[in-house]
Amino acid sequence: MEDSDDPVVEEKDVPSFNIIEEKIKAIDNTIIIYRVYYFFSSRIFRFQLIKKDKMCMIEFPRNFLESLSKDGTTSEQQLLRILDLNIENAECWNDFEG
Repeated sequence: MEDSDDPVVEEKDVPSFNIIEEKIKAIDNTIIIYRVYYFFSSRIFRFQLIKKDKMCMIEFPRNFLESLSKDGTTSEQQLLRILDLNIENAECWNDFEG
């Protein structure tokens, strides 16, 4: 049973979720977004990515995600760099048992 304080959020509550999902699929279409957490005190979204039996977590500030839909190309290029650095880094990926 989920804890009522669990910061898991739904796709619809994550700014620019579709853009992030699209960029992840462009890098590696076998990766799925497993869960997204929102930490209100720090205004950070934490994405749990799954690939086979491995998990990688990437964090984005809320204001960055909100700017993706407004700022366009510059923010999307920054997003792609962040995703590339993390997804391509073997140290990001840890064993996962779902």
